[in-house]
Amino acid sequence: MAGFFDDLGKRLSETANDLGKKAEDTLEIQKRKSDIRFLGRANDRDYMDIGKIIFEKYRNGEVVDTDMVALCEAIDQRNEEVTKIQAEIDRINGVAAADTTEEEEVFEETSEE
Repeated sequence: MAGFFDDLGKRLSETANDLGKKAEDTLEIQKRKSDIRFLGRANDRDYMDIGKIIFEKYRNGEVVDTDMVALCEAIDQRNEEVTKIQAEIDRINGVAAADTTEEEEVFEETSEE
């Protein structure tokens, strides 16, 4: 019977060690994945900075690779569209604000009488 408990103790100890090792491995893998995400985000920021630099060179009329010119022109077109949409929003907001002001004036005139 003592042999049974000795074997059981050894197996439980081995299982606990295996589980501990797997937990360590899992934590290490997650840490490494976090490192990869961090490096990827840093690369994304640098890519964006490169793009901004190229776009500024395009805007300043400096010579840019023809592939980049097409991308910069597309950005310009989208920026123009954004400006038009914002003007439309401002117009709608202006109309709404003007309507509210007229209603307030009408209310003030009728309440004074």
